[in-house]
Amino acid sequence: LNDKCRSKSIIVLPGPIYHINSPMITENLEDVVIDQRGRLLWSNDTTYWLSVSMPVDFQNQSTVWHFGGDRVVWEGHGVGTFDGNGQVWYDLNAGGSNMPHRPMNINFRGFSNSVVKGLRFVQSQMWTMNVMYSQNLVFEDIYVNSTSSTENNSLNTDGADTMYSDNIIFRRWVVVNGDDAIALKANSSNIFIYDSEFFGSTGIAMGSIGQFIGQFEYIENFLARNVTLHDTLRGCYFKTWTGIQIGYPPNGGGGGTGYARNIVLEDIKLDGTRGEPLFITQCESFSGHAGESCDSSTFHISDVVWKDFSGTITDDVPSSGFFRCSAAAGGCTNLTVENFTVHPASQEVVLDKWLCKNVNGAEGFDCTEIEEDAGEL
Repeated sequence: LNDKCRSKSIIVLPGPIYHINSPMITENLEDVVIDQRGRLLWSNDTTYWLSVSMPVDFQNQSTVWHFGGDRVVWEGHGVGTFDGNGQVWYDLNAGGSNMPHRPMNINFRGFSNSVVKGLRFVQSQMWTMNVMYSQNLVFEDIYVNSTSSTENNSLNTDGADTMYSDNIIFRRWVVVNGDDAIALKANSSNIFIYDSEFFGSTGIAMGSIGQFIGQFEYIENFLARNVTLHDTLRGCYFKTWTGIQIGYPPNGGGGGTGYARNIVLEDIKLDGTRGEPLFITQCESFSGHAGESCDSSTFHISDVVWKDFSGTITDDVPSSGFFRCSAAAGGCTNLTVENFTVHPASQEVVLDKWLCKNVNGAEGFDCTEIEEDAGEL
């Protein structure tokens, strides 16, 4: 991946192991094929990585690899592996959130008209990958597994995040992790998830978004089709920050505005979902303030369709949908549920209960008003 190989080249990484001991910037590739069968293994020197991780220019996040280019094919053949040595990071973090300078594995930045396929990402240090300032990409046949073998969880190990990107396809993914399977963040448009399977995560996420005071952001034109979720917290959830800034990103913020619209999920199978499978909250805030100022966000959510959901939730889940929308945004508009047959694991009767606040235009379900002390935010 040196400068001589960044244009009209074939790069072969047969392995078995490549030890990664310093941060990398690999950008401006053009017409390059990467054939990887070996394992890229990051060292476990957390003190070093915390001192050299590179900023991502979002949420004060960091990475150890910036990668970008045009017309790149990266083929892993189902064996090429990224190994972030994540257990040392999960233990160091010890259940905390967004440790400063804890790096994501790879940040695809300025990446276009390319295909990444057949790669394995195991034990990522934090987020597995971020896709930003990119367009026209296909990520297919990708395996992600970031799980902890100790009492410390693998929080913040998202499978993939998108931001400031358009026309991104995720096809045939398997994700086993401790946070969002795939999350759409600021200015994500035309994002597609097909034929995938997620285990143990929080589910598919719209957000969080609206975290930066005065900034306008959007999520638009999203489709997920034929996705199975096992033992996840949600099926799909929306999370916006309140309209009042408290603290600073990544763990604080708020006061942003914008919209999420034209969001469609269809043919979704749930297997033991642990919380309300369909979930909207506009109450995100700094630690200790969650649930306050829920009606202050001006971020508007509209035109959402959940279609052909089947499978099971755990018996203690109180409702199939929880939609806590913000009055300052005019509420959520045009939420549609169609052919929803999800039921508690020990019963065969569909859980037809939907808790709502400030929902305008509910199709296919009847709202029960959320009481302000419901405590589920």
